[in-house]
Amino acid sequence: METVVLDDRKARLIGIPLLSVLIPLVTHSEVFLTFDVNGIVHWLSTCFLNTLLLWEGNRFIFVQSRRFFPQFSQTKQRLVYQTIASLFYTFLTTIFVDYFFCNQLLGWEERAPFLIGFRISLIPTMVVTLIYESVFFFQAWKQNVQKTESLARENVQSQLEALKNQLDPHFLFNSLNTLASLIDDENSPAQKYLDQLSDVYRYVLVSRDKSTVTLEEEMEFLNAYIYLNKTRFRENLQVESQVDVSAYQQHVAPLSLQMLVENAIKHNIVSKENPLKISILQENNYLSIANNLQEKKTFEKSTKVGLENIINRYRLLTDLRVEVHKNELNFTVRIPLLP
Repeated sequence: METVVLDDRKARLIGIPLLSVLIPLVTHSEVFLTFDVNGIVHWLSTCFLNTLLLWEGNRFIFVQSRRFFPQFSQTKQRLVYQTIASLFYTFLTTIFVDYFFCNQLLGWEERAPFLIGFRISLIPTMVVTLIYESVFFFQAWKQNVQKTESLARENVQSQLEALKNQLDPHFLFNSLNTLASLIDDENSPAQKYLDQLSDVYRYVLVSRDKSTVTLEEEMEFLNAYIYLNKTRFRENLQVESQVDVSAYQQHVAPLSLQMLVENAIKHNIVSKENPLKISILQENNYLSIANNLQEKKTFEKSTKVGLENIINRYRLLTDLRVEVHKNELNFTVRIPLLP
């Protein structure tokens, strides 16, 4: 549960006294027109206490609802919880102010009917809720704009790096197709290898401008990438995948699974004596990619497009965090599945 911080001290110092004066002026203007001092004091003191309790109480309800339901997908649950809690709290506050404060403490016997008092109490409740919801909506909108701009910059930067360090993918993809046509049809292993390699580059071309892809698309690409590596490492590379088909329509950042598998192969020993075992498992709304840890003494040079890139991209896509766990035996990365 995330912590909700409100910088609203000025709003409370101004808003509570202001509402305490405006509400009786609107609902009981006749009291002020008769210049009845006792009546004015009665309504101002009652409204101030009522507004103070309702503002602070509904503020607490708002903070707690944001704390328990922080995700945008939980908006419906949050609003239902917040509405029920606010109505119930407003009901209790009206009873306290009307019967205990006015009647028992101040001894005022002439009181407005309860339903009228309850409806008047709903005014500060709705005002407070509207203020805080509006402020948070604006902040969320501003954060989304910033995330979109940051994601666009990340994509542009990645494309520029690709242009600097790689051959034109279109040229390479077309060359692979030409090479495939030159291979004898009877050489099926070579033909299949080229087909898988072409699928890999086709996916890179199609997905590089997307912020997310379906898990089904990513898994098809990953299977092609794993086939290429198993052709090289054979039984020294063992990959196990357990992903529910029902999760295939959820989304992930493109190339994220491939990057994690590539990093595992790049930084660990892959041999007959020490086979590298990689598992891809679905764990609720997360996908776990784990490998047995047998690090190379000399690492290959990093391309800067790895785990840090994945973490940064997911930070722009969702509030859920990429989780990294490492112990003496295993290295595990858990990435969230996006709706």
